[in-house]
Amino acid sequence: MIEIIKKNKLLTAVSLAYVFLFMAMPDKAYLSVKNSMYYIIEMLEIMPVIFILTSIIEAWVPKEVIINGFGEKAGIKGIIFSFLLGSFSAGPIYAAFPICKMLLKKGASIANVVIILSAWAVIKVPMLANEAKFLGPNFMGLRWILTVMSILIISYLMTVFVKKEDIPIGEEKSLSKATGIDIKEQYCIGCGLCEKLMPQHFKVIDKKAKWKESTLNDTQINELKAIIDKCPVKAIDFR
Repeated sequence: MIEIIKKNKLLTAVSLAYVFLFMAMPDKAYLSVKNSMYYIIEMLEIMPVIFILTSIIEAWVPKEVIINGFGEKAGIKGIIFSFLLGSFSAGPIYAAFPICKMLLKKGASIANVVIILSAWAVIKVPMLANEAKFLGPNFMGLRWILTVMSILIISYLMTVFVKKEDIPIGEEKSLSKATGIDIKEQYCIGCGLCEKLMPQHFKVIDKKAKWKESTLNDTQINELKAIIDKCPVKAIDFR
């Protein structure tokens, strides 16, 4: 139980907050739960599609394409591509996080990822059309120009204060130090791909993948790396 709490500190804190809220202000607690359930249902509808899309992009788009389009040396081209990707993307901002993590892992620069996230949040094309309709094209145009300038400044500052090694994108893990397999059950969707490809190592129980072995040798590390890369929701990793 203690180990579970340590691995889920944020969830534990939120649960304790809800317990306190139900004891002190049950009406507000009920309203809070109702609002939370709305966003949870929304995420359950959107995130599986995003995870699948991210996995397809990661598997099918070569790393060189990401580096050339969004990497450190992409220059003005990278900035334009990043603005276009963020501006024409659909869905809430949290849908952008796994996509941007994948882009970072495949060679995108921090600056361009910041541009994608910022454009995704505040300058989507459909939003601009509505803004012009209700507030006028002059307001929309000036606001857009100032927003773009701000995004460029923020993206530069992020490259100064944040380095790629500070972001847990999972590309620098030393396989020589791996001692086992870690399966994040909260991400696992029970698709059974790992069991199908390597039944000697994995088994799906109660719609969750399980690692059958207790030790890990060099041969297994090389075999399992392919499974880790193919997991559609990236729930499997070395530990």
